Amino acid sequence: MRIALLSYRSKPHVGGQGIYVQRLSRALVEQGHTVEVFSGQPYPELDDGVALTKVPSLDLYRPGDEFRNPRPSEFRDLVDVEEWLRMRSGAFPEPLTFARRVVRLLRDRVDDFDVVLDNQTLATPLLEVERLGLPLASVIHHPITMDRRIELRAAPWVMKKLGVWRWYSFLRMQKRVAPRMRAVITPSESSRHDVVREFGVDQARITTVLLGVDDRFTPPAGPRVPGRLLAMASADAPLKGISVLLEAFAKLVTERDLELVLVTKPKPGGVTERLIDRLGIADRVRFASGLTDEELVTLMGSAELACVPSLYEGFSLPTAELMACETPLVVSRAGAIPEVVGPDGLCADVVEPGDVGALGAAIAALLDDPERRAAMGKAGRLRVRELFSWSAVAEQTAAVLEDLISDSQEATRAHR
Repeated sequence: MRIALLSYRSKPHVGGQGIYVQRLSRALVEQGHTVEVFSGQPYPELDDGVALTKVPSLDLYRPGDEFRNPRPSEFRDLVDVEEWLRMRSGAFPEPLTFARRVVRLLRDRVDDFDVVLDNQTLATPLLEVERLGLPLASVIHHPITMDRRIELRAAPWVMKKLGVWRWYSFLRMQKRVAPRMRAVITPSESSRHDVVREFGVDQARITTVLLGVDDRFTPPAGPRVPGRLLAMASADAPLKGISVLLEAFAKLVTERDLELVLVTKPKPGGVTERLIDRLGIADRVRFASGLTDEELVTLMGSAELACVPSLYEGFSLPTAELMACETPLVVSRAGAIPEVVGPDGLCADVVEPGDVGALGAAIAALLDDPERRAAMGKAGRLRVRELFSWSAVAEQTAAVLEDLISDSQEATRAHR
């Protein structure tokens, strides 16, 4: 097949979307398909054999210059103007404006592709793709209504809640578009149920395809660092539960010599940095960002245990990657995380999301039991090898797309 893979932002190494685009496109090409990725900023890092067509935006959220005001010379057309105006109003415009730009490109390239796979843009302009004669499927990692719900709960005052509603205003569009997709792929059964409930998608149109783990995630060659804990999540996103982990960690360090490494780049002066200062643990917490894949694997394998304290996850690829590194886990019973780690106590100890006391107790108990940590790590790697393969992801995704193409061809013949 000739596949156009759309991703409105594809940040490499962190955030999930760019990693998904890079791994899936590589695996599809290895199986003989042709893949061209259309992406806005930040652009993905792709393997040889995968084409990238850049779909530049105004890049209004570039790190260190978020919510910037572009120079007049940067505006190229009315879509740029719309993007800037929506940003200034407090909305997140990228799904909509990316869709406008990419449809404009696809109009001139209809004969170059057999099918289009959208990576959760779910914007109204994409519905034109079908009218151009290209079958359209979408990957929905999880409904972003879950993010909004958790952020509203965490917002401390009314004006902040209004800001959250405005930022997530694109969800009205996604909730209209998702049910019109003829084929939807989700990464877990948990996410599948949530997409049906939150977005009203017919479950008969949804296929669950578990994500994969790259072969480079391997157990460490040397000893782990005593007392090192690790978490991989966007530090300032309430959804990821980092504040819960920090509260638990602050209690643990009163009795133990521990270090917490957060693989993220926090917002300067943001909620996470302020919480660390309030808890008095700045000398025990460090951040790691901008890592190469090799550096990341080394860091993941250096920790005695890792924590995934999220309040919700549609899959949690870092959890599976940590398992591949034989790193034992303490995780929350949220979203698809139990699907990833399996039965409680096998590859991870599972606690209720948001429960500071339970998280701290589970970490302490696992730190005190090196034999169980070792057994848990080996079980985690075995589970990854059995269940999470990018070649299997590519095969199952290709099967969904092939069925969609066949259905579209039959519909065209019937219409004639």
